[in-house]
Amino acid sequence: MAPGGLFWWIGAGVLVVLEMTSGTFYLLMIALGFVAAALAHIAGAGTDLQFAVAAGVALAAVLLLRRSRFGRRPRKQASRNPDVNLDIGQTLSVPAWHERRARVNYRGAAWDVELAAGEPEDAQVYEIVELRGSCLVVVASRQPKANATAA
Repeated sequence: MAPGGLFWWIGAGVLVVLEMTSGTFYLLMIALGFVAAALAHIAGAGTDLQFAVAAGVALAAVLLLRRSRFGRRPRKQASRNPDVNLDIGQTLSVPAWHERRARVNYRGAAWDVELAAGEPEDAQVYEIVELRGSCLVVVASRQPKANATAA
């Protein structure tokens, strides 16, 4: 095998290894382009045709990935995303409600709390589902009271 073909195989291998660290599948699609170029080299294609094959196959594979369910991740609003805000999913107790609002101590500070639409005011424990500035939006929690932060 000529050194030109070796370039494509090593490049594909490096991209596959990098893909394993990223988990997005896009580098794998580019690696497919490298493999196609290596096959074009074996078939006797010139260098410029090999690059064209690599680019064309990689582009087509990326476009197909973008249209598939693997290429689209549902995006959550930051105010509701537990990956962005670690308070989402935490529990707290609310001693009394006034027109579906309350003021509680949470993490050593006073916070406004708002009850989400359709949620009961008589739950023992509430779970934070959204943050709007300094206001915690909560729903009735299904977790036991032992995990709740005291108000």
